Amino acid sequence: MAQWQTLSDRINHVTPSATLAVDSKAKAMKAAGLDVIGFGAGEPNFPTPDYVVDAAAAACRDPKNYKYTPTPGLPELRRAIADKTLRDSGFEVTPEQVVVTNGGKQAVYSTFQILLNEGDEVIIPTPYWTSYPEAVKLAGGKPVEVFAGAERGFEPDLDAIEAARTDRTKAIIVTSPNNPTGAVWSAETIQGIAKWAIEHHVWVITDEIYEHLNYDDAHTTYIGAAVPEVRDQLIILNGVAKTYAMPGWRVGWLIAPEPVAKADAKLQGHMTSNVANVSQRAAIAAVSGPLDEVYHMREAFDVRRKAIVAALNDIEGVHCPTPTGAFYAFADIRELLGRPLGPNGTVSATSSDFAAALLDEAHVAAVPGEAFGAPGYLRFSYALADDQLAEGMRRMKAYVEA
Repeated sequence: MAQWQTLSDRINHVTPSATLAVDSKAKAMKAAGLDVIGFGAGEPNFPTPDYVVDAAAAACRDPKNYKYTPTPGLPELRRAIADKTLRDSGFEVTPEQVVVTNGGKQAVYSTFQILLNEGDEVIIPTPYWTSYPEAVKLAGGKPVEVFAGAERGFEPDLDAIEAARTDRTKAIIVTSPNNPTGAVWSAETIQGIAKWAIEHHVWVITDEIYEHLNYDDAHTTYIGAAVPEVRDQLIILNGVAKTYAMPGWRVGWLIAPEPVAKADAKLQGHMTSNVANVSQRAAIAAVSGPLDEVYHMREAFDVRRKAIVAALNDIEGVHCPTPTGAFYAFADIRELLGRPLGPNGTVSATSSDFAAALLDEAHVAAVPGEAFGAPGYLRFSYALADDQLAEGMRRMKAYVEA
């Protein structure tokens, strides 16, 4: 390749999304006629609620939706998101603090583009969602991982966070309920992070997209409600994908102090302009409507959560703590590495190797822990049909114990 044809260092230093890669390979195998059970993508298998679809259908026939609209979002949607924040999170924000984005990922990407200068550091409690460090790197920042394992319930330690802080620390990420572990962090940890951030003048970025998916006695602690003083340095990320079974509609948002929201709208004005109006009209119906459908989905997820944890722990060499949020099980498979497994006696040195072999030989798709900063683990999404879940676990057990 000639010098002028080379790509930027920025993009060459970014790792592709492992979750999307696994999902794409599984779908390609299915298209080729193979019977693949997919535990990879984090998307509910439920249809979008009827009242949301009806709102979108009506919007398709309304000419006012055929034009460009304000870059930060329809005024009605920004108001609805502000009202929803008061209802769910327990504190007031203004519509001017809300920017509607093309899915939650754009909100993540834009946040770091706005906040970071070259070399600024972002503390990322680990295991993390796979796109966080890549979005930091795309903004010229440095991801700083602070690992917390199963022995801590995957909940970060405040002393470890403080030990990772330097004079370049610009922000910290909070994700509870957590992807990939399904952990729900305690109120004490959330409050401790907020007070630490206030003391050291660090931005807090809280990803609350799984806020309604809690089980047993776990509850989402909203950091902006728990410690009101942090709101001047708080950015909230959210969207309709998980709560309302709307991953394909591509509507997310961020809520931030007004100067940050204005900066994000300025950036988005040069990137995408407004989110598709029909999707925004659907999102108004979703966030303004009741949570009944959400609770029905949560009941189904709860059944699957118990089933997959029991099935994983029934496999020799697999250890899976019980998650209390989201729809993921994060299983420790380190005892399976370095052993001949499956009908071909395949030996996997890493969890990435194991995930590849499991997909190729047993036609079961899961995401390796390397994607989340946690080698030796596998993430299983249990947002799939009950019979598919049972069959996938049966295949994995047969593969391991062959």
